[in-house]
Amino acid sequence: MGGKAAMNPHILSHREAFALNRRAFMYRLGYGLGGLAFTSLLARDLQASVLAPKKPHHDAKAKACIFLLMEGGPSHIDTFDPKPKLDALHLKEFVRDEKFASAMASGKRYYVKSPFRFRKAGKSGIDICENFEHLADCVDDLCIYKGATAQSVNHPTALYHLNTGNQFGGDPAIGSWVTYGLGAENQNLPAFMVLPEVAYPQGGSANWSNGYLPAYFQGTPLRPAGSPILDLNPPDGVTRQRQRTNLDLLAELNRLHQGKYPGHEDLPARLENYELAYRMQTEVPELLSLENENAETKALYGLDDNETHDFGRRCLLARRLIEKGVRFVQLYSGGWDSHDYIEKAHSSRIRSVDKPIAGLLKDLKRRGMLDSTLVIWGGEFGRSPDNGIRGGGVQFGRDHNAKGMSMWFAGGGVKSGHVIGATDETGEKAVEVVRPLKDVHCTILHLLGLDDNKLTHFHGGRFKQLSQVGGAVIKELLG
Repeated sequence: MGGKAAMNPHILSHREAFALNRRAFMYRLGYGLGGLAFTSLLARDLQASVLAPKKPHHDAKAKACIFLLMEGGPSHIDTFDPKPKLDALHLKEFVRDEKFASAMASGKRYYVKSPFRFRKAGKSGIDICENFEHLADCVDDLCIYKGATAQSVNHPTALYHLNTGNQFGGDPAIGSWVTYGLGAENQNLPAFMVLPEVAYPQGGSANWSNGYLPAYFQGTPLRPAGSPILDLNPPDGVTRQRQRTNLDLLAELNRLHQGKYPGHEDLPARLENYELAYRMQTEVPELLSLENENAETKALYGLDDNETHDFGRRCLLARRLIEKGVRFVQLYSGGWDSHDYIEKAHSSRIRSVDKPIAGLLKDLKRRGMLDSTLVIWGGEFGRSPDNGIRGGGVQFGRDHNAKGMSMWFAGGGVKSGHVIGATDETGEKAVEVVRPLKDVHCTILHLLGLDDNKLTHFHGGRFKQLSQVGGAVIKELLG
């Protein structure tokens, strides 16, 4: 009996029956009706049902998010979490639990004081490394969180964990979940966009993958040099009308194929991606051109300085993307993995992002956008209070540290001008408001109006979510 059913093309498998929803039914109907007009209607129906704006689970101030990811593990001890105790312990030999240390570190370990000075800034009097010359003007808008803990001290797995909730990759990124939950406000642009450097972060594009969610929700990276998106402009001699004709023909062929195989879940997403790419050719070139920005705005983001130009340009693009309805934008800044010469390395990294980030916050605020935009700053883990140089010697670097790290949030419903949580006197581990990254993820979703326990997707025989097994909102961060 089972063999006969398997041979009968009219008997659907359980998977096909589950996939035979309204979209699949419409595709089968289209196969019978034929015609390019119906294909166009079908594409709009598909887009409306999958990518149209959706109501959040609860009211929230934040409608969009900009995630500033400092790849490599910025040192909390040398940025936002000063530790005077290290001054007294400087160069004293130190035994550390190797279970939490990087496998690359070897030789004797020594406590290392910070080479940076700190100052209290703003009306809130928040401690901040004095090298953050411009960000110091914005501390009253920040909520600095010192209680987060990671689970891995290896860059790829830690980045995957921060971005997807899963150390081993393959799961949807935060931006994919946000898009899945809220849809797209602008149907001519991807709802989740990524602004990487020339070299992708460790782990590559899996950091912004849609994972097991439908392909509509994957992140779209913009190239930092040359054309932001390959083939953004049609080839010479190809008109928009010719493109439209070609796409209509391709859609017709794909539609016929879909009619035969309604369980092919990736095909509808492929059809919509072709249509989205066509629409993007009209909107994206103007959006990514900064010619209409005045000189004052460009200077605010540091575009007039070689050291800050690259990250400043991406920060300005992030504001423009959010302004046009993009839901989630992630920016990468690499080079924070300072195992040695931390004063030189972190000084350079701070200079490259300080003015651009301050410019972003100031620009969002003066445009009335900060309250509705959640801005996040952080890396995949923190750094240790000891010397982490490989091969011995004292070159004033720091090792990876999953037990202590700093993140900050601004806008979008968080407390402003506050410090939440704390690490111990040397900065080795969090000791107040200690929460895992899955709780940070739940908090991000909550601020955007989404409930991690409701934002689920059936895959692999069970309903899955960003937190993996459930987490809790960090209420101390909420405004």
